[in-house]
Amino acid sequence: MLSLKRLIFYFLCIALLFTLAPAPGAVGEEEFTGMIADSQCALNVHSLSQSHKEMLQSHEAGTTDADCVWYCVSQRGGRFVLQNKTKIYKLDKQDIGRKFAGSKVRVMGTLDPKTNTIHVMSIELIQEPGT
Repeated sequence: MLSLKRLIFYFLCIALLFTLAPAPGAVGEEEFTGMIADSQCALNVHSLSQSHKEMLQSHEAGTTDADCVWYCVSQRGGRFVLQNKTKIYKLDKQDIGRKFAGSKVRVMGTLDPKTNTIHVMSIELIQEPGT
């Protein structure tokens, strides 16, 4: 039979292991690049090309990618996302996406693979060559 002291010792060891173990889904900070877009265009809610092309041709959403992103977020219920050629990521901090709407950016953060959401640590504008 285990003594009370030994039982407490085992319990504390197990508790310590759970405390030191990484959280499920926490993979570590990564770099993601792409454009800050809106979920409406990126997910083809009103687009056929996962872009702003159709909305800009209709002149309903302005004349630039940034105009379209703002229109779709403010008027169509969209959310800011990071879109690159192969993936679309949700952003946990929507306020950060606001100032980079329609821009190419580098996002540092951790990806929650279950929700495809980037937990944003930082975001910076990527300067296009010649600008």
